[in-house]
This record gives sequence, structure tokens and C-alpha cells, in this order.
Amino acid sequence: MAIDIAAVLDGCEDLAARTPNALARGMEGSAILAIASAVNVLAARGVDIANFTVGDFKPSQFSIPPALADGITKHLEAGNTNYPPAIGIPELRAAVRTVYKRDLGLDYPEGCVQIGSGARPPLYAAFATVLEPGDIMVYGIPSWNNPYYAYLNGAKAVGVETKAENGFLPTVEDLEPHMRQARLICLNSPLNPAGTAMSKEQLKAICDAIVGENRRRSAIGDRPLILLYDQVYWQLVFGDTEHFTPVGLVPEMAKYTVFIDAISKCWAATGVRLGWAVCPPWMRDRMKPLIGHMGAWAGRAEQHATAELLAEPERLGSWPAEFTEQVQARLTALSDGLLAMKADGLPVDALEAQGALYLTVKFDLLGKTLRGQSISSDDDIRRYLLEETHTAIVPFTAFGMTKDSGWVRFSIGAVSVADIEASLDRIRTALVRDLPA
Repeated sequence: MAIDIAAVLDGCEDLAARTPNALARGMEGSAILAIASAVNVLAARGVDIANFTVGDFKPSQFSIPPALADGITKHLEAGNTNYPPAIGIPELRAAVRTVYKRDLGLDYPEGCVQIGSGARPPLYAAFATVLEPGDIMVYGIPSWNNPYYAYLNGAKAVGVETKAENGFLPTVEDLEPHMRQARLICLNSPLNPAGTAMSKEQLKAICDAIVGENRRRSAIGDRPLILLYDQVYWQLVFGDTEHFTPVGLVPEMAKYTVFIDAISKCWAATGVRLGWAVCPPWMRDRMKPLIGHMGAWAGRAEQHATAELLAEPERLGSWPAEFTEQVQARLTALSDGLLAMKADGLPVDALEAQGALYLTVKFDLLGKTLRGQSISSDDDIRRYLLEETHTAIVPFTAFGMTKDSGWVRFSIGAVSVADIEASLDRIRTALVRDLPA
């Protein structure tokens, strides 16, 4: 007879209160995933939801490159199933260096690449390498999960709220007041959640200021100010948008920059779990044992398959261009439809999609009464869109913005163009119906 574990566990809730680990007790879950979970509950009940919440790719909409799937299968069948080196297999580390030299103009030496199971373990290891308890990490708001990683290292996250006219990206004027106290600055371009990209002038000004601050610190023997540059979306840029790197604009930044990168977004391979950091050797050497003790290495077969495709991108065939075209087509359909509503006088606006899989949209509904409900917060807007139009989005307050503004993120990785068009029709119908004439 099996032991009834539920009966054993009944009434043990007090154990949480008597287990005083402050770190675990104070750790918050992702607000974005909480919203997505609520959407999934509705979908499970049979409600047809246009789900624009999670920054992921639904395999039925975006499959990984066939060459990657074939390569992983080939290496599994060849027996590449044992532990890989904690820093990643040599072939993959060399291939990453090849990509950075060939495509970004950055010729990094051996000893600068750390592989991990996706971008998150190298990102966490970078935080843990740079920050001590009480240190300050500075980042722009809205932002992905940077504050959680600061919390895990006992550091203080200082967010600077950005402006729509700057693409919700921080400027040197935003960051400079905090540079003397900071130990780490986090930038992300193209940006999650806004889908905007750092301009050459914007990024260079920040890098020049970081170099100047580090020269000051060097003269007094102080610890350096490090820049974490998250560029996991850099191969997904559109139109005339160009991706720039700190080191490409200011070579001295190679001393102070850690790149975070992955195949997750550029190959729709979020579940394959393969990413890396590129950084100075002293930092890589300190990150290596952290990744190793976490066991956060990517699978050996996945590493071999990725190395082959990075070194010889022609093996991917037409897949990258077709993938980018499909992402852009969805963002364009969404943007065109929303801006058409704006042109017709509805309280909707959107920023140009420059990269990633996101569109930044504003619903100017705060202070209005819709369907008998007063709209007083961004979360009210989210609920209204979900309940009245079956459209699921994430408000910028879930990305750290402290004031309700009406700005929200649409993520297109789980929807088709037809899904987008149907959602747009429902949004237009609801707004025309519910707003005063």
C-alpha cells in the first residue's frame, strides 16, 4: 500500500513560519508570469484568448531551426550525453568568439566565454561576481527581472524611470547621478519590454561616462563600475535599426563589460536552454565555479549542435531571414491596426517596433468609466482588455514602473497574424462601444 503523503503533510503549514531563511521568504515571483498564469486558467476553461503576455515562442507558431533540431538529434545519437565542461565545450566557446568577431567586430581572446543553460545562469553569475551585500545596481525602468538578481545577492537595486520619447531606454543623464555609488549598471538592447533599441549616440555617451568614472576609481584604487549588457535580442532588429555594442563604440569598455547572450530568442529556442557570457578573463574565471556548482551547463548535444551552426551559419539556410520576417510581420500588423485606431480618434498609441518581439502600446483610458467600471490603474486596463476583448497583455507596472501610465507590452511569440487581426477587431469594437461618442 502506498503511503498517503497528503495526510502526512496536512497541517504542516507552520513549518514555513518556523523556517527563518529571510532570502527565500522575501523572494517574489515574477509579476509577468503571474499574469500569464491567470490567462492560462481562462484558456483552460475554453475562452479563446489572444495571449500577448509571455516573452516566449509557441512552437506551433515559431519552430526552432530544422538544422538545430537535426544537429541535437545527431549528437544525442552519437552519445554526447555526458557532463560537459563547466565553462562549455571548446568548440562552442570558439564559435561564440567567431560570431562576435565576424558579426560584431569584437575579437575576443580565449578565456572570455562562459557557457550556461540559457542566459539566466551567466547573468546570475555575473551579478554574484560583481556585487557584494549592500552594493548598488542601477537599471532602467521598465525592465525585465534585474531587481530579483540584485536581491539574491543582497544588493540594492536602484531603478531610474525612463521616458517614452527615449524609447523607455535610460540616457546618460538618467544614469550619471548614480554612477559614483554604483557597482553594476544593467542595460538591455533591444529592450524587453519596449522593443526599442539603443542609438549609437545614446550608448556611446553612457560608455564614455563609465570609462571616466572607472579612471577616477583606478586612481584611488577603488573597485570598478561594471556594465552588464544584455543583448539576447540583438539579431532581431528591423528596418533601419542597427545594433551597437559598448565595446564596439568605446574599446576601453572591454575591461568593464559583460555581455549576456543566448540562442533563446534569435532561434526561437527558449526551451533548448543555451546561453553565454562574454567578459574579461578575470570575471569569467570567477563565474566558472558558480556555474559549475549550480550545475547550470547546457546539454552537451545542444552545445555541439549550436557550435556547428554558429561557426557555419550557412547551415541554417533561409531560416533566420524567414523567422525575422515572420516576427516583423506580426509586429507590423499589430502596430498598423492600433495606429489606425489612433487615426480614428480612439485613445491608443504605439511606439515603433525596432527589435525583439515586443510592441509598446498606450491605452489612454485612465480616469474613464468603461462598462460601469472606473479605470484607475494599469491593472484595470489589463483586466478590461482581457475581459472585454479576450486580449492578454502586460502593463508596464509589472516591469517596475511605479506610476500608472497606460503603457503596456504586447509580445507576439504565441500568436498568428490572424490572431492579431481578430484581437484588433475586438479591441476596436469594445472601445467604440464603451467610450463616449
